[in-house]
Amino acid sequence: MNAQELLQEISDYCRQAGLAESTFGRRAVNDGKLTSRLRNGGRITTETLDRIRTFMTIHNGRESARPMIIERGARPTTIDPLPASPVHANANDDGNREFRFFDNRQKYLLFVNTCSEKWVVANKVAQELGNIHPRPPAVRLFDAGLGDGTVLTRVMRAMHHRYPNMPFYISGKEISLEDIRLTLEKMPDRLFEHPSTVLVLTNMYYAEAPWLTVKSTAAANSLVWHECALTGNTSHDFEEQITGLQDFLSENWKAGVSPKTGNPVYERPVVLVIYRQDHKFLLDPIIPRRGAANADFDLIIASQPYRARASAEFKAQKVIAPLARALGPGGRLIAIHSYGNDPASEIVQSVWPNDNPFETDRHAILREVKKALGPAARDLNFNTYADNRAIFRYDMHTLPSEVTGSIGTSTVLAAWNAAIYVSQVEDERLNEAVKDSRYLEATREVLRKHNGLWFNDESYVISRRRE
Repeated sequence: MNAQELLQEISDYCRQAGLAESTFGRRAVNDGKLTSRLRNGGRITTETLDRIRTFMTIHNGRESARPMIIERGARPTTIDPLPASPVHANANDDGNREFRFFDNRQKYLLFVNTCSEKWVVANKVAQELGNIHPRPPAVRLFDAGLGDGTVLTRVMRAMHHRYPNMPFYISGKEISLEDIRLTLEKMPDRLFEHPSTVLVLTNMYYAEAPWLTVKSTAAANSLVWHECALTGNTSHDFEEQITGLQDFLSENWKAGVSPKTGNPVYERPVVLVIYRQDHKFLLDPIIPRRGAANADFDLIIASQPYRARASAEFKAQKVIAPLARALGPGGRLIAIHSYGNDPASEIVQSVWPNDNPFETDRHAILREVKKALGPAARDLNFNTYADNRAIFRYDMHTLPSEVTGSIGTSTVLAAWNAAIYVSQVEDERLNEAVKDSRYLEATREVLRKHNGLWFNDESYVISRRRE
């Protein structure tokens, strides 16, 4: 058996069982990075292969399968990396296709570290601070998808610059354990510079997270609420205590995959509340209490909160409408998503000419949001703005020498990765496309044509009227 045949067998099993590949790896052989290692040419032992096959045979697609323990020290054997046969993508009603792409951390991290989207989005969000009207006792911000925390961190710096003496209530939603860890790594400095901060992180759904209240009775009974009052007064003090939360996060911040939609879902809802002990007296009115948390946010960030291929109705009903309900008087929700019509789209369409993942624009989404909100929409303003304000650009980081003359393979691969990440191309189609070098030549051609690579994002704003 070659690597691609094994990967295809695992993929078929995961689709049937409703598991993410990382979850399969953990449960089968106690290795969440099993499939990513195989794709990158890694080797496994014959014993590990036997355990994988045994796991799939015994559990026969049941998601409740328990993990097996891998034996160490066995002799490794090479699995030849041969190309896989093409597989049709699996589409469902909300427009999501093949959840495995979104479980791929390598694509995400390479994109984040080679492109300026996080910087540009943070600057775009920071501009909205001049339009909000905070009310006592705190400036309230909600980030509807923290990612690695870069956008939130930059916006918090801008908030401190504008409101240096006001308490902050910062809340964020993120289901990914890896992203929560990356976000928390950035927080010690923020808590040092702005000590009057309450930081609240949760893995709840969009309709639950702003209020920190789950809708399901069963989920409510399993809710994990953890409060962490940081002692000391230096970034180092805070970093040590936040790092000490890793065991808590590993035990509780777990996610699976919905067999119906392929979307990640939490195993149990978690709320983590962090603040400085030396400011608890001042922050007492702001610290949320279990079962008694308020939304009423002054600013909500919704940066790439949904998949591009989802329908406008799905985006409105499941994501934007619930967030709009969480706005306080004078509050503003800024939503940002990929727009296309850029060199990155040229790369994708040169390989898949009829592919267009960006079929729903801001106008279509806001029409559906108004329908979803019904009478509640009367208290809101829906701002689509002109294209010159709503649509903005960000770039892939390159040196001038990297896109002139002979373009290096590493630059081409980074550009290809960024293009397919933004366009959300599934692994099945990628496996077919990379069988020859045409995708590399198409990427080089676009880089030469535009002297680099850049992308378009689209934004819109929903604001609540002041009282």
